Amino acid sequence: MLSNLDALLLARAQFGFTVAFHIIFPAFSIGLASYLAVLEGLWLATGRQVYLDLFKYWIKIFAVAFAMGVVSGLVMSYQFGTNWSVFSDKAGPVLGPLMAYEVLTAFFLEAGFLGVMLFGMRKVGPRLHFLATLMVALGTFFSAFWILSVNSWMHTPQGHAMNDQGQFVPQDWWAIVFNPSFPFRLVHMVLAAYLTTALVVGAVGAWHL
Repeated sequence: MLSNLDALLLARAQFGFTVAFHIIFPAFSIGLASYLAVLEGLWLATGRQVYLDLFKYWIKIFAVAFAMGVVSGLVMSYQFGTNWSVFSDKAGPVLGPLMAYEVLTAFFLEAGFLGVMLFGMRKVGPRLHFLATLMVALGTFFSAFWILSVNSWMHTPQGHAMNDQGQFVPQDWWAIVFNPSFPFRLVHMVLAAYLTTALVVGAVGAWHL
């Protein structure tokens, strides 16, 4: 059995394990960030303590899930360059900027407001804290948007040309970002994230009851 293992199969197995481990945390944190925003909004609107108690309970779990998603995502980004170096060289002019947009628009937004969300309840006031929670939730959606655009372009590429070095180079960014399979994959992923969170929250609530 071991004699049949080649570099390609091992690279696929390693990357497959990394992706399978990583996706658990973004899927959960995307939905949980929105759930936290709903909880805090309900607390501000009604003043009921139960919503604040739930918010304080789940925000700790969100912090751990978010951190694990970042750490496992860094491993995956390195594997793009090690396991799939030729692919990264050929598709890098298109995929590189898309992933950079995810960092600039989504991760910076999440990271910038995450500290306020986690530690600022008594320091910035409830309304500004709610704004920080909304920004973190929005950042998780932007992250899904860009990563799903990258993933979808690899399946249904368009808006590109080939240069003399055999690389994919962008011609029409609008066509690249909104490639044919992107809308379906984005809706599928976001709904999956919300369903994942709903099932986890429901299961934890049932366990406590």
